[in-house]
Amino acid sequence: MIKQTLAMLALCAFGAVSCQSKPSDKSTTVSPATEAPATTNNAVPQGDAAAILARKQVPILCYHQIRDWKPTDSKNAKDYIVQVAAFKEHIKMLADSGYHTILPDQLYAYLTKGAPLPKKPIMLTFDDTDLDQFTIANPTLKKYGFKAVYFVMTVSLGRPHYMTKEQVKQLSDEGNVVASHTWDHHRVDRYSHTSTLKIIGKNGKITNRPVDDWVTQIEKPTKTLEEITGKKMDYFAYPFGIWNKAALPELRKRGFKMAFQLADKRDQTDPLMTVRRILDSGYWSTKTLSNSIRNSF
Repeated sequence: MIKQTLAMLALCAFGAVSCQSKPSDKSTTVSPATEAPATTNNAVPQGDAAAILARKQVPILCYHQIRDWKPTDSKNAKDYIVQVAAFKEHIKMLADSGYHTILPDQLYAYLTKGAPLPKKPIMLTFDDTDLDQFTIANPTLKKYGFKAVYFVMTVSLGRPHYMTKEQVKQLSDEGNVVASHTWDHHRVDRYSHTSTLKIIGKNGKITNRPVDDWVTQIEKPTKTLEEITGKKMDYFAYPFGIWNKAALPELRKRGFKMAFQLADKRDQTDPLMTVRRILDSGYWSTKTLSNSIRNSF
């Protein structure tokens, strides 16, 4: 009953859009555009935040839904929905521009030890487990030899319009990275070890049940993904890109090596737990995306 009630609440909590405030259709300059280094030998201790922050940021893109717009899609929703033809054009542009996809282990080694990266590295990430990421995005990436990271929200597994456990495992088996994205997309900055869940019984009676958000939203879903893929979950993406400092040690205690936000400034003492990404907006042309990549990292 608890799981059923939680699931019903979850379906109300997340919809077609999630993970970032509305972006502009113009690129936002964060730092001067320079090409990522092909190699570097300046190894640093893992905990040296200053050295990590000094390294050139690697462009990381975030996607949600890959489908054509519907008349019912709001203006805000369209930011998170990249239409099929546009998505294919964007990925082709990346390939034609000489970008090489990397995965989190490579990024971690680069940030902590100065391990070499390919010329023009980029990371592609997909949030929320939407089925079109498997049916449309994955075949498109394969065409160019690209790999990606799929941040899976486990409450949606097997539901209509979302991926199944078998599809998630296939992505992992094909060399992509499956990573944790909570159970039902609740904001990390609101987690508590002593939350109260309201349970509505069949007779309409409401009872309160104590829950630990860190267990419900992080530990259990992460274990589920490890069981599905047979691999340890080392990476995490914040729902809505929202984080707070109190969450960082909690994630580290649960074994995560890096956590991914969106376009906010990185934490100066723990940049590995606040790695930046940008949304590839549904309004963007290939030119706008290209400019945003160069100007935002």
